[in-house]
Amino acid sequence: MSDYTQRIVDDELDELLPELAAIAIEGPKAVGKTATAERRATTVHRLDVPEIRSIAGADPTVLLTDPPPILLDEWQHVPAIWNAVRVAVDRDPTPGRFLLAGSATATKPPSHSGAGRIVRVRMRPLSLAERGLGKPTVSLSALLRGAQGKAEGHTSLGLADYAHEIVASGFPGIRRLSGRALRAQLDGYLERIVDRDFEEQGYAVRRPQTLRRWMAAFAAATATAASLEKIRNAAATGAEEVPAKTTVIAYRNVLEQLWILDQVPGWMPTKNHLRRLTQAPKHHLVDPALAARLLGVDTGALLGGIAAGAGLVAIAPTAARPRDGTLLGQLFEALVTQSVRVYAQAAEARVFHCRTYDGRREIDLIVETDDHRVLALEVKTSAEVTDEDVNHLLWLREQLGSTLTDMVVITTGKHAYRRQDGVAVVPAALLGP
Repeated sequence: MSDYTQRIVDDELDELLPELAAIAIEGPKAVGKTATAERRATTVHRLDVPEIRSIAGADPTVLLTDPPPILLDEWQHVPAIWNAVRVAVDRDPTPGRFLLAGSATATKPPSHSGAGRIVRVRMRPLSLAERGLGKPTVSLSALLRGAQGKAEGHTSLGLADYAHEIVASGFPGIRRLSGRALRAQLDGYLERIVDRDFEEQGYAVRRPQTLRRWMAAFAAATATAASLEKIRNAAATGAEEVPAKTTVIAYRNVLEQLWILDQVPGWMPTKNHLRRLTQAPKHHLVDPALAARLLGVDTGALLGGIAAGAGLVAIAPTAARPRDGTLLGQLFEALVTQSVRVYAQAAEARVFHCRTYDGRREIDLIVETDDHRVLALEVKTSAEVTDEDVNHLLWLREQLGSTLTDMVVITTGKHAYRRQDGVAVVPAALLGP
């Protein structure tokens, strides 16, 4: 455990475990759930081991009598474990008894959601602040409170560094690799999804190449609100037919069950005069490195300026897509979005995007708390920020007034500062929890 990378979610778990009896850590394979949970567990039961799975299948309560905290790793292989933990918590709600880690939702959902007994905690790939790229100087939590004040700090990272981080992945074990080994590991991750994970979720993939093409089309739509119908049409190439609608719906559902899709929902605020906003989600994979690999692009190709939506010819020009206009712009927004979601979770906030039906107004990321405090963020691959770049943020301030706690443009620049109009300009590497 000496090489363990401290995660932002560690603080959340350390706050919850002393007061809650059972916590379920959810996220895709290789995100680090087991390593994080093991640091807190006295007993570990790995349900992906056939022998342990057989014991649990015969009587799941047998695994719940060992010294706590008990880690039930990959619990979804024996869905009865969930109900057994729920019953055990009902009988004895002593805090810190159980940790469940799952890389997918169970194919046979538990008979009870576990609400009130088992608290779910989401785990995502490493954010920029967790990758050892420098010390963040601007706190998202402080921005949400309206307490950040001056935006300060300097980073040596530039556009090429962020392009590298997109390709390098936020999966802890994968990002340690480079070159051919990195590409091979990402390919293996994607192949496992197609060849094994779908089957384990109870879906037989008859045409693996069709699934792979649809995943590539989805990757090409990263950070856009393109319709699933347009993505479906884009999955047809050459003599290949467009996959059936029922097929792609099944693809989407299984990938969501595997935590591979991580879409950003449209924002619907409570203000009546903002009801003309679209609810269509923005499309994201859980790690932009997976999108880059599906599209066959490396750092050099991204910096070469591949057009946004490349390979997704079925998407009409009017579809919502990043205003930067390049694939790098899309994947940089995905990288920032992934990080912001990690920081927002630490602040007990949720992440959305904002776009009017006519497309005249859109804001890349909206972070909102339960008491409806709102932080608005735009993402730009450029280092410089112009008046035009902040127009949508200033418009939102007019609509929301004091509900909007701050406005930020996330860039690839070197310095953090605050403009005279109140908008903070923050390099992506300087934003943290």
